[in-house]
Amino acid sequence: MKFGMAFANILTFAGRDGLTELAQSAEAAGFESLWTVEHVIYPDGYESAYPYDRSGKMMMAPDTPLPDPLIWLAFVGAATEHIRLATGILILPQRNPVVLAKEVATLDHLTGGRMELGIGVGWLREEFDALGVPFERRGARTDEYIGAIRALWDADNAEYHGEFVDFAAASVNPKPVHGRVPITIGGHSRAAAERAGRLGDGFFPGKGDIAELVDIVRQTAADAGRDPSSIEISFGDADVLGDDPVGAVERLDAAGVDRVIVPSFLFLGDPAGSLADFGERVIAAHTS
Repeated sequence: MKFGMAFANILTFAGRDGLTELAQSAEAAGFESLWTVEHVIYPDGYESAYPYDRSGKMMMAPDTPLPDPLIWLAFVGAATEHIRLATGILILPQRNPVVLAKEVATLDHLTGGRMELGIGVGWLREEFDALGVPFERRGARTDEYIGAIRALWDADNAEYHGEFVDFAAASVNPKPVHGRVPITIGGHSRAAAERAGRLGDGFFPGKGDIAELVDIVRQTAADAGRDPSSIEISFGDADVLGDDPVGAVERLDAAGVDRVIVPSFLFLGDPAGSLADFGERVIAAHTS
């Protein structure tokens, strides 16, 4: 079982000293990856419903620092040796896919192949409006962007012709170290699970019935002629933080989870000490 840390670029971990302590301590404790969150802006008075809290609102104030995920991960990459650097998630339809292919490949190249590109379609209409990107059909736009990015990673003189992105004879270098950067699909809906089955290297639902979602991913992959077992499942469960964390990890393993996701805010008070303790009690116990 792998262990990843979500919400890595928040609160005291948003700044240089905090992120350095978090990243180096997580690496020493045995965490395999760090996963960032993203919002370019915080729209005052937004009416879109945040799907991960009953209030429908994000648990942050407008002035909360939330660094750009790729720039934050670049700094983490320079401060660490082997922990993987993941966006969890980056809002793909808000990005230019050609520019993003260049940025992610460059970061992967400079960090020795450590990038994981976690993407989602987004939920905050007001943010799309501010960026001048249509909120409608963002799912279809996301699918095309995945194809265009991979085309640029796969070969020079690449071409892609779609509704939302169209280019020919285009080369992006450097290429990712291992040919492609794994793309993990975020989201808890059936559409997200099906997208992971059709197009993803991984699936990272923020909530939901994990067994049911895994079944959707696997069946969709099989229907698309893909190997269902090749899609890596990442998921967090509050029971991992309870009295029997090892048992909770074993239950996730049985449900088809490949990577247990733990939130960073658990380690705010004493990052180095609390991460070392978690590594000894949970990560080492499960991998020994």
